[in-house]
Parts: sequence; structure tokens; C-alpha cells
Amino acid sequence: MPVSPLYRPDPRFMTLGPEFADAVEPADFPQAIIRFRNARAAASVGLETLSDAEWRGHFARFEPLPNNQPRPLAMRYHGHQFRVYNPDLGDGRGFLFAQLREVETDRLLDLGTKGSGQTPWSRTADGRLTLKGGVREVLATAMLEALRVPTSRTFSLIETGEHLQRSDEPSPTRGAVMTRLSHSHIRFGTFQRHAAVDRPDLIAVLIDHVVETYYPDLIAASDRAVAVLAAVVERSARLTARWMAAGFVHGVLNTDNMNITAESFDYGPYRFLPKNDPGFVAAYFDQHGLYSFGRQPEAVFWNLRQLAGALSLVSAQQPLADALNGFAAAYRRALATAMVERLGVVSGGEEDDAALANAAFGALAEAGEAVRWEPFFFDWFGGAASEKRAMSGARAAFYKGEAFIDFRRHLAGHACDRPARLALDYFAAPEPEELLYDQIEALWAPIAAHDDWTAFEAKLARIETARAAWGLDTRLK
Repeated sequence: MPVSPLYRPDPRFMTLGPEFADAVEPADFPQAIIRFRNARAAASVGLETLSDAEWRGHFARFEPLPNNQPRPLAMRYHGHQFRVYNPDLGDGRGFLFAQLREVETDRLLDLGTKGSGQTPWSRTADGRLTLKGGVREVLATAMLEALRVPTSRTFSLIETGEHLQRSDEPSPTRGAVMTRLSHSHIRFGTFQRHAAVDRPDLIAVLIDHVVETYYPDLIAASDRAVAVLAAVVERSARLTARWMAAGFVHGVLNTDNMNITAESFDYGPYRFLPKNDPGFVAAYFDQHGLYSFGRQPEAVFWNLRQLAGALSLVSAQQPLADALNGFAAAYRRALATAMVERLGVVSGGEEDDAALANAAFGALAEAGEAVRWEPFFFDWFGGAASEKRAMSGARAAFYKGEAFIDFRRHLAGHACDRPARLALDYFAAPEPEELLYDQIEALWAPIAAHDDWTAFEAKLARIETARAAWGLDTRLK
């Protein structure tokens, strides 16, 4: 079947020219077995009507979508990796495949890839993605979207029939190619690249593109660079706050992994917290805890400073510094809002919301291993309306203790938000949906051993049930 009438191509990035990307050819894969097809995301951009054969054509062989980019583009960028500058980056195993408009919001969205083959920026790597890595990313994006964290959405995962060698997985391991749907793939490192080669003219071109494409309300700004930085600071603060409320650790918060629309993407060694632990790290190679759970706000602010440094080639330093200084207050506001939403209660105003958020973090810190992260929010979702459920459940003994007195006192002052949600079957279950490391490994085991996808598909269905129960599916603007 052809694309839906709601499909609206709008390939804008390619108009920037060769200084920003390189036209590349996708890999020629021996097989194309569809393992995941995001029907809801496809419907959001008018691609839900594609047959399986057409889907494989576009998302395994990367035949151009109608009236879209004629060839894939490997984007150019630099970046700080664990705070060491690397000028040899760029899309090494992915590319921008297409750009199109979201049906309901009219937002411009990218279809970008991972594991689609070698590019001029692959260096010595093979440009491929393991199937396990793709499975992990499908799960991460599904859970984060359910929790209303600004995130890319995994659009497609196709097994390629290749066998890859990796040092961190039993090898040979199965290969895959993934396509993600995201608001933008323009990174902080995209600006850094042009700053490193002293091209303020290209930075100015990129700023105009970002304003006109993603921040049209800033078109009349007297200093577009400062206005863009202020907007990115605000959105990045919100993203960070929602990671923290979700108990999520990105793992690799390098400047090439942060984009100008402040959505997280590219999930490698991510983790969800088993318990409140500021020192918890996702990456085994993060030996100094640079990107640990509790240091994520600091890491994001450091990255924003690098973006500001690149923008200083076209704007004065003091206005950029003033924009940066808005991060702390924006983060505190966003964290309070995110925690109130996670607890399913009505805002009591900025001061009360902040006090509730602090009390929740304090209670979780004192409880330690006794109360896991996600079960805490499950038990108390709805506030006082769920007190009977929380105080008679598996963790009741700890909730009656001194550590939770202050939290319960603050929670009592917030009314339940949309109490009808508590009548859903999800909240009648003894435990919530989680996505811990051991659970992901357990989902992968039958796939690796018997090509059995039953548990993986059931997990995605349960995450979708949780998303509906939380009722947080209104997309952040």
C-alpha cells in the first residue's frame, strides 16, 4: 500500500549543504526480518499503511520515501566524550534518512538510523548494530515514553542476518538495523564542529536553520544565538528533571548525545534505578561516576556550557552566560513538576511541589534497598487516595517508619489527579512494571537461545498498559 494521505515530507536538513553532512549508501544486508514495527509512531507520520514488503524496502534497504531525501545523509559533528574533546566523530553507523511532519502537532520529525552501515565517520568500526542492542533500545524508548520523558521513539527494528563480533557480548552475535523517530538530530556537537574549525559563518547558518525549523517563536529575537541557548537550557533542564523522576540513568551524556530540541536518544549502557542511589552508574566503563544518576544535572549543565562556548563565536559572552544561569532554577521547577506527575497528584503550587519532591527523594534515600524506585511511585500514585493500598502492601512496614513521616505529611496536602485512573486493573496488581537490568537480560535470553520473542512482546504490551494507566501520554511541547 502507498503512504497515507497524512504523510507530509519536508526534507529540510539537506538544504544546508555539504559542510553539514555527507551523502552515503546504506549497507546491503543479506536478510530483512521485521522484529519490531511501531504502529502508533508510524500512524503519527502517515506511514502506518505500508505493507511489510514496503516497510523492509524503506527501513532495511532504505529506499527513499516519496518526495523525501534522495539519499541518506551522515551528519557531521564533533563532541566531548567523557569531557575529552574528539574531533573524529560524526554519524559512524547511522544517517538521517528522511524528515516529515507529525500529523497532530505539525512538528518536523527525523527518521534516523543506527546500524545502517559504514560512513566516512566510521573510522575502524563496522557501522553495525547488534540485535540485542536494538532490543534494549526498543525497551528503553517504550518505557521512557510511557513515563513522559522527552525521548526518541524506536520506529523499526529489523534483523539483518549478519553475525557480528563484539567485545562486550558473546560473539558472533546477531545483527540488526534500527530506525528512530526524533524531533531533531542536530547535536550540541554539530555546533562544536564549526567552532573548532573557526567557521562562525556556518554557526550562523545553523542557528538560523534551528530557529526557523524548531523555534519559530524566536525569529524576531535580536540575538538568535542567545535566544536559542536560553530555549535549549530550559528544555534540557526539563529533560534532566524527567530522567531523575523516572529513575533513569542515560549512561553516556556526551555532547554528541544531546540535541537542540532536548530529547534523549541513542541508548547504549542505560539503566533504570533499582533504588535511590545518587552514585549509581549505567556504563561499566564510567569508573569515576561522571555520569552517575545524581550527577546527571551537573553533566547536562557542563554540556550546555560547551554549547555556549561554540555560540560565543557569534554572540557576546555575558548574554550567553546569563542564559546558562537559568538552568538551576528551571531544573528545580521541572523536577517538582515531574515528581508531582509521577505521584499522580494535583500541583499545590511551586513551593509545595518542591517540598513534596524533596520529601520523596529524602524518604527513598533513607529507605535504601528496602523500597525500590518504581514500586514507591506505584504504591503512592494518587496520593492519599492510595494510602490504604500502600499501607497494606508489600512495603507497608517501611512506609509506617520514620523515614516516610515527612513524605506522607506533604503528600496529604495534594489532591489526587484524575482519580478514575486508580480504578484501572494496572493499580490492582501487586507490583508495577519495571525495566531493570536483570529483567532485560531475562527477556533477551529466549530470543538468543530459541528465537522466542514472546516475553519481549508481552513486556511491550505491559509497558503500553502502564502508559495508559499513568495517563501521561500527552506529548511535551
